[in-house]
Amino acid sequence: MIILGGGLVGLALAGALDASGLSSIVIDPADPELRKGAAFDGRTSAVSSSSMRMLRATGVAEYLPEPGNPIRAIRVADGLGAGGLTFEPGEDGEPLGHMHENRHLRAALRARAEAGERVAVRWGSSAITLERGEHGVVASLADGAELRAPLLIVAEGRNSPTREAAGIRTARWRYDHAAIVSTLAHRYPHDDVAYEIFYPGGPFALLPMSDLADGSHRSAMVWSVPAEDAHGWMSLSDEDFAAEAQAAMGGFLGEVRMIAPRSTYPLGFHHAARITDQRLALIGDAAHAVHPIAGQGLNLGFRDAAALAEVLVDGARLGLDLGDTQLLARYQRWRSLDTLSVALATDSLTRLYGIPGRTASAVRRLGMSLVDRIGPVKDRLNAEARGTSGDLPLLLRGLPI
Repeated sequence: MIILGGGLVGLALAGALDASGLSSIVIDPADPELRKGAAFDGRTSAVSSSSMRMLRATGVAEYLPEPGNPIRAIRVADGLGAGGLTFEPGEDGEPLGHMHENRHLRAALRARAEAGERVAVRWGSSAITLERGEHGVVASLADGAELRAPLLIVAEGRNSPTREAAGIRTARWRYDHAAIVSTLAHRYPHDDVAYEIFYPGGPFALLPMSDLADGSHRSAMVWSVPAEDAHGWMSLSDEDFAAEAQAAMGGFLGEVRMIAPRSTYPLGFHHAARITDQRLALIGDAAHAVHPIAGQGLNLGFRDAAALAEVLVDGARLGLDLGDTQLLARYQRWRSLDTLSVALATDSLTRLYGIPGRTASAVRRLGMSLVDRIGPVKDRLNAEARGTSGDLPLLLRGLPI
């Protein structure tokens, strides 16, 4: 297989295919050596429990510089008032997920791919032409190399030129918000708890990170603010911004200080009308992108990778052409409902919690209180947070394909 894009999801698929006995070639124009040894830039990811099972099953976890910090509870609240909703591990005690620095995830996925016997990674390369025909895919690279494979897998991200060239339409819109992300230190321990506090201006999320070497406690922050205010927030000094973040937290973690750069990006939604075409499959942000309100973006990409790997391995065992339309149709069916339901749920939450006013807030708090008392509903939401709902691919269960 040819995988266009050596980001987190593309490399995860390459590792999954290698662990299952299938070969792939990853093409990416970036030079990863430029990132090697880079200082922590404040970017983190919440990796769900099912995604962590896949990283362990495919050998990626062995290359992680740190095990990551477990998320043992998620507390959701409407503002700083009483009430709310708490999600906790099930009877098996498995954490809801783990928090990782993106640089550590990237390094582990790269190391696993480059160590794979059946993975060829071509950094600093790009495809000049791509031909998808009845009998296979031919990619001509800028250096003159010509690659052939039965299937082209597109992991180029949300602005994928290959998806556009294939004529695959996407539903998309922008939210009138921007996300500010960073990492902060705080006086009191987080006890492995993630917090999602909803304000009319946008949700404020705190995600538990491992302590620093000096014992300082730290959490990752994702703060959604009105787009027109983002520049003002970014122009604040670290001290002033930390004071604002401490106020948004209600001071429950004590004094706060910034320990990583702040970065911001506009928030948007897109969903591809289909994720397959002739000898082509989309994964990750090339197929869908959702609001970070539930931290599911990267995990949806990992679920794509796990499902596509299983479909291709099953096809290989049956002796099928790995670009066969039947296999691609199975992948389309498997992933379409899950990605659409998550996309609609995150979009609905974003709009629901953005309604201002005391009445709306009171209704939301009542709703959360009821959900907290209704076991089956809460269990379903808990499973969504862990990524364990629906028809799970084997890798997401921690099993080899």
